Amino acid sequence: MKNYRYILQGLDCANCAKKIEDKIADTKGYEKVNVNFSTLKLSFQTQNENEKEVTKEIETIVHNLEPDVTVLKEKELNNQKSERNSYDILRILVGALIYFIGNSLKLGNPVAIIFTVIALIILLVKIAKKAFIQLTKNKVLDENALIMISAIGACFVDKGAEGIMVIVLYEIGKILEAKAVNKTRKSISSLMDIKPEYANLKNGEEIEKVNPEEVKIGDIILVKTGEKIPLDGVIIKGCAEINNSALTGESALVKVKENDKVLSGGINAEGLLEIQVEKTYENSTVSQILNLVENATDKKAKTENFVAKAAKIYTPIIFLLAILVAIFMPLLVNNITYSQSIYKALIFLVISCPCSIAISVPLSYFSGIGKASKRGILIKGSDYLDGIKDIGEIIFDKTGTITTGSFKVSQVNSYNQNYQTKEILKYFALGESFSNHPIGKSILRAVDEKIDTSAVTDFKEISGKGLQYKIDNKLVKIGNSALVGKTETQSNEGTILYLKINDEIIGNIILTDEVKEKAKDTMQQLAKMGIKTKMFTGDKKEVANKIANDVAINEVKSEMLPQDKYNELEKVLENNHTNKKVAYIGDGINDSPVLARADIGISMGGIGSNSAIEASDMVIMTDELPKIIEAINISKKTNCIIKQNLIFAIGVKLLILVFSLFGIADMWEAVFADVGTTLITIFNTIRILK
Repeated sequence: MKNYRYILQGLDCANCAKKIEDKIADTKGYEKVNVNFSTLKLSFQTQNENEKEVTKEIETIVHNLEPDVTVLKEKELNNQKSERNSYDILRILVGALIYFIGNSLKLGNPVAIIFTVIALIILLVKIAKKAFIQLTKNKVLDENALIMISAIGACFVDKGAEGIMVIVLYEIGKILEAKAVNKTRKSISSLMDIKPEYANLKNGEEIEKVNPEEVKIGDIILVKTGEKIPLDGVIIKGCAEINNSALTGESALVKVKENDKVLSGGINAEGLLEIQVEKTYENSTVSQILNLVENATDKKAKTENFVAKAAKIYTPIIFLLAILVAIFMPLLVNNITYSQSIYKALIFLVISCPCSIAISVPLSYFSGIGKASKRGILIKGSDYLDGIKDIGEIIFDKTGTITTGSFKVSQVNSYNQNYQTKEILKYFALGESFSNHPIGKSILRAVDEKIDTSAVTDFKEISGKGLQYKIDNKLVKIGNSALVGKTETQSNEGTILYLKINDEIIGNIILTDEVKEKAKDTMQQLAKMGIKTKMFTGDKKEVANKIANDVAINEVKSEMLPQDKYNELEKVLENNHTNKKVAYIGDGINDSPVLARADIGISMGGIGSNSAIEASDMVIMTDELPKIIEAINISKKTNCIIKQNLIFAIGVKLLILVFSLFGIADMWEAVFADVGTTLITIFNTIRILK
């Protein structure tokens, strides 16, 4: 199966986006079809690898549904939309002017009728074209047909001025709606304006400006003051202050020097850096962030799916009600003529467009995900953003999550006088040179000399216990008491790792880890929000209990293997008989299964492993625990805005429907119920970004 991605330029209607998605999904050979209204992206899979054939078929399907939508490849640009808007505005003005002249200069009834017909033709040409295509090719009576019927019907019941104004206001409303939607998209896009445009590639003494995608691992790039760092790498020359606010949401500048790693997307605020590239652009931090954000709303929330389904049946229901009103109202209500009942039915048709309902929900989720991204919180889908507000219990890993993960070797103890403490530390470093665990990196920092690992063989990591290797025909084991077979002595000084050579325990080291700043404040805030906190850790009981007490965590389970964490989480989920969700927060490779199993998996992106980030539903780029509170608040605000929009849009439409039956509302109010509510809900959605 081959993946395809296109841009649907000119797609301004969320209901139309759903129609396109459904039509392609129903076409044989297409799978995993998704139209992301917020980003205008169409994605799908098909076994047909002939790109020209696929593009032609997709263009045909899209143009049959939406003639004004242009199908483009992802990197193509097109500026025809503004020109088309100018043409539409001119057409609307000419049509309205012709009607005004024919009906205000007292030229006689036949002449007024002719002018009205000409005005209707000019004003309805675009709407009628769309309605005809939908009716003949897709057997669908859409909002364009309903507006056309309403306008023409109004003229037949001596409400010509209102019929003309319905079209004028509907067309103007659609143009304003398109502009409002595009403004929202641009506002969200500006939050994630982190993509580097070029890289300064160093070739000998020459500097060449190239596309970041052309740079290879190992190449040297130059980053000057004011420039974005285009790719992830390590500094080999220079020092600078980096602004990582686009990645983390934090405005404080970070000082970097030789041998420090830097991430793409940061801005060199001051200094000159030579960086050796460690990742291609495709795998770089900035690329992964952009992909996560752009594809996040592909995973739709239950609310979004419900609204999409409801929008499909909303128009037919209102149309059926309109027919019933037109036919039966004169029979059931005294003093109501068929002319009046038809007019009331036409008001129903004007209100029947579900755009305000269909547009506000996906735009709200996209805005929420964009806002979170700006704050250094990557949420991988609308469904996860929706679920974060319902978290009732959070289980924390300890190392790298509650604590900094930056261990310090505080003590080295020898049990054998033939081994000095320096030699014991070297044995630890030889094994940890092959590990990516934060503890291993901390041990390596404590060794002054360069470690030669050429003699090390048969290296093996033992999950949840430690590691072992062979050197000079000696079997070396490094890890906890369970690995080396020692009875643990109670201590809360820190994490104890033992060194065992062959059958003898030679010594140990004690590592201390610092609790993260604001960890306790975060736990206290979560408690105020009614969220339970637990900690699962492989560390010994005394250390785990001390840290849990220090940060005010409700419950702690210690000395756990990875499978123990998974099994314990299963029990928590099984015993969760509420509608609240269970979240797990971790950063290591061992946390990946638990992150994937939790209702909401949250990983630490700064020091977290790639597998943990991939398995999670939300990534905290700064490793800061208060970001959890921010994510919950953004989720709640987004949900609140969605509820406001839905209640307002549905409420206004129902109110105008009822008022129209009692003769209180006419076509003017009906147009507001359609176009006006759409514009108001879009502008309300923008509040999420503030």
